[in-house]
Amino acid sequence: MAGVSETIRVLVVDDDALVRASLEMMLDGANGISVVAQAADGDEVPAAVDAHFPDLVLMDLRMPRVDGIVATRRLRARKNPPEVIVLTTFDTDENVLHALRAGASGFLLKDTPPARIVEAVRRVAAGDPILSPAITRRLMDQAATQADAHTRAQEAFSRLSPREYDVMLAVAQGKANADIATELYMSVATVKAHISHILGKLELGNRTQIALLAHDAGLA
Repeated sequence: MAGVSETIRVLVVDDDALVRASLEMMLDGANGISVVAQAADGDEVPAAVDAHFPDLVLMDLRMPRVDGIVATRRLRARKNPPEVIVLTTFDTDENVLHALRAGASGFLLKDTPPARIVEAVRRVAAGDPILSPAITRRLMDQAATQADAHTRAQEAFSRLSPREYDVMLAVAQGKANADIATELYMSVATVKAHISHILGKLELGNRTQIALLAHDAGLA
């Protein structure tokens, strides 16, 4: 979202009531995180977001009426949407790719240790996307083999200024804003401004999609 509150407000979306309850208990026990609502299906997400203004949504993939991919795509198309972490049992390449294309900023398995899930919530809420290294490598290997995606990505990056291009490459390498600022001799505020301009020019929703597009282009 445009700004994250001091306490990270989380919406948990899963069709399993036990999973929802477990996630709420775990996250509410972490300092600075509060589960403000639950939803049992993707079709309940818009109303829950409108009612509770979460900073971040933990989104299941497989739900009976509206799945997590569709729900994420619809949510990220809204103005000032919350960040999304997909939390699922299924880590197939297709699921990961579709989730990131839909606008998710993170992808974790449900057997991820609780401390890692809490860390992921904090990092993604702060604008730092998170994927497991194994998932990232598989995804990027797959994306790099797609010739049409390669061409589209190169054409997209031609719209960037030289400075924006440098920032884009650093983002694609997973560097934090402070590290990019140091490397490129600019302020953190300037880095954030460049990233905002890059997202606008490329019609992307988050840093993860910048990284994915860079790999499509064979740049990282």
